[in-house]
Amino acid sequence: MKKTEEQVVETEVTENVEETEVSEEKVEKKSKTSKNVKKSVAKPTNKKEKDNRFEERVVSINRISKTVKGGRKLRFAALVVVGDGKGYVGFGTGKANEVPDAIKKALEAAKKNLYKVPMVKGGTFPHDIMGEYGASKVFMKPAPVGAGIIAGGPVRAVLELAGIKNVYSKVYGSRSPINVVRATINGIENMKTVSKVASLRNKDPKEILA
Repeated sequence: MKKTEEQVVETEVTENVEETEVSEEKVEKKSKTSKNVKKSVAKPTNKKEKDNRFEERVVSINRISKTVKGGRKLRFAALVVVGDGKGYVGFGTGKANEVPDAIKKALEAAKKNLYKVPMVKGGTFPHDIMGEYGASKVFMKPAPVGAGIIAGGPVRAVLELAGIKNVYSKVYGSRSPINVVRATINGIENMKTVSKVASLRNKDPKEILA
């Protein structure tokens, strides 16, 4: 009888040990899953959230017709400008058989083609500039606070989405929307800030400002 009682006690002890090991494994799994959930919640970096910081504006939509053997084939070309209102702006073009598809292609191209816009206090440009592309020329000049954006059509779209608040502008030559946008971007690219001039002259920015 003693042997049987000892065997029963041993089996009970082993069962209790196994149960405790199983419970510990469950607790560890729960803690791991909770950590993973916390990590996933802490980093919600989706492409949609990144894209939401850009504002979009359709500048122009052109209808393209091509005469083929069976008749006319219609397509659409869209010009879109995007910007975050904080110094970044871009533009893109897209062609498709339908207008929404053309706009979608243009948006994707614009988000890959961004430019940094130099700005100074008052939400204006640091100096006068003439941007050129093809037969289009765009003159842009700093304006005092309260003047607003004095520009029309494509130039206004680019400057507003870039975050410029006060500027004078004038378009010369061709008024084609795509050429005007490209001339505006050309002027923005050629603008020089104090840091750029200082690096070219191998001087400190304070020396140039003085």
